[in-house]
Amino acid sequence: MNTRRLLIAVALTALGAGALPALAQPMEGTLRLVVPYPPGGSSDRVARIVAEKLTAKVGVPVIVENRAGAGGRLAAQQLRNTPADQNVLMLANPAIMVVAPLVYKDVGYDPEKDYQPVSHVSQYEFGVAVGVAVPVRELSHLFAWLRANPEKANFGVPATGSLPHFFALMVAEQANVKGEVVGYRGSGPLLIDLLGGQIPVAFDTLDSLLAQQEAGRLRILASSGAKRSPFAPNTPTFNEAGLKLAADGWNAFFAPASMPAARVAQLSAAIAEVMKDPDTRRRFTESKLDPVSSTAEQTRAMLNTYRAQWAPVVQKSGFKP
Repeated sequence: MNTRRLLIAVALTALGAGALPALAQPMEGTLRLVVPYPPGGSSDRVARIVAEKLTAKVGVPVIVENRAGAGGRLAAQQLRNTPADQNVLMLANPAIMVVAPLVYKDVGYDPEKDYQPVSHVSQYEFGVAVGVAVPVRELSHLFAWLRANPEKANFGVPATGSLPHFFALMVAEQANVKGEVVGYRGSGPLLIDLLGGQIPVAFDTLDSLLAQQEAGRLRILASSGAKRSPFAPNTPTFNEAGLKLAADGWNAFFAPASMPAARVAQLSAAIAEVMKDPDTRRRFTESKLDPVSSTAEQTRAMLNTYRAQWAPVVQKSGFKP
């Protein structure tokens, strides 16, 4: 038995068998945090901030592995059969764990059977923005302008079938505006077209839009939170702008179903501690993301509530890839 194992065994004996059950078998090797998207996006930033702090908590190197493809579904398909002795977590969002299984005939994984929640780490909102050439400054004015100019009623979203896509449909329905949702290959291409005037309106995550608003290149007309975002205190919510709508998205870590319960508990507790760290919270805030510290059970409850909210919306839309 090496020194580290001996110290943990002594601690367990001293504290009682039930005191630290998640540490009964110390972690070995490395811990991989798989991001189902390319480097540089908000999911990638989340994983890298957590990884830096998590190494000290779990006692092994923590590496971030980007495994992009099929809108995040590729990683979920590949990791579902991970052997129980491998330490790997996937950072996922609603597009992977809620929307895709509802709209694809065979998504290649079952989010409820193949994965188990570990820790909810961030929350984000959506926003609707217009290019500076669009002659409106309030949400109600936008709807009036779109009704008067129906040929311009095109709503850009960062991906077809994404949460911003379905949120745009919800907004259009409540506002009684008929429009076409135009899917892009990410926020970058969407913003290029919005700033260039190729598309007048964009629905995207608030953190993706804020930098361009701060630079004076677009105007965010409303945000989707139940209250005003601390990152955009001068931007009204949809509710304040006249629509009874509130919605958000999240990032959370998931483990393959094969991972032992004790290991899941250990990682959940470690990540929750990382998310309480003031420096971690500062760095999340700087990325315009709300940090969350959550247990595995709290994450599961959040996920169940989220599915109940969004499944009817997705199904009602009739969207098919």
